[in-house]
Amino acid sequence: MQDQFVRHALLAALLAGVACPLVGVLVVTMRLSFIGVCMSHAAFAGALLGLVVGAPPLLSAMLLSLGAAAALGPLADKGDFGPDTAMGVVFSSSLGLSFLLLALIPGPKTEALSLLWGSVLTVTQQNLVLMAAIAAVIGLLVAVFFKEVQAVIFNRELAAAAGIPATAIFYGLLLCSGLAVTASLSAIGGLLVFSLVINPAAAAYQLTYSLRRMLGLAVLFGVLSGWLGLALSFVLDLPTGALIIMVSSLVFLAATALSPKRRGLRHGYEQEATGG
Repeated sequence: MQDQFVRHALLAALLAGVACPLVGVLVVTMRLSFIGVCMSHAAFAGALLGLVVGAPPLLSAMLLSLGAAAALGPLADKGDFGPDTAMGVVFSSSLGLSFLLLALIPGPKTEALSLLWGSVLTVTQQNLVLMAAIAAVIGLLVAVFFKEVQAVIFNRELAAAAGIPATAIFYGLLLCSGLAVTASLSAIGGLLVFSLVINPAAAAYQLTYSLRRMLGLAVLFGVLSGWLGLALSFVLDLPTGALIIMVSSLVFLAATALSPKRRGLRHGYEQEATGG
């Protein structure tokens, strides 16, 4: 029983560490990092809705996060404002809905709070199957459409002019963000999961200009953060999700300190100051 418990925890940390950073690299390079916050709160609101109406929380979380992603694309494209404003509207709406639904849940709020904080130590077989399926789908989509995604990241308008379905790829990225966040909700928690989307990707972004290497490094950092955070939670008897995020934050700080981009920027400033 203990061995199965540990295996489930390790596998959950592995799958969350793959799915979230893969999406994270794409949103970081497209300067859409707020998507992680937006999707995590939409998923949490969906899970609470499931608890209120008696539906499976993960199913309702997925439906609402995908609905938020589907609304976000047209809002950003057809409104007179940028993606950040559209994400702010969806985020604030999700946050308000979360508080409202939390008040409507009868009795103790234990299950709702467990979704807020998450626990990689209590994931079920059903959670693992969902996480594995979503990680596989995201990985496959990134691999199959890598060149198209790379073109859209470089310049969405130029990609569309070249015949690449840039809008479909952008909307697909939003949907993948919703899927990745929902899959990791029970393991990491609605309050913290967006950090696992952003931190490993931001760390990888500091170390390379190559999108392919960035994806590989982000997954490496995500899995490392998951497993090291899990090990520390056993040793220190502290919340696993919080430790996973703290480790990923330290990885980002280390990557920033060692970044060749940062050194190159400093060298450029020095040359400019000396007239070189």
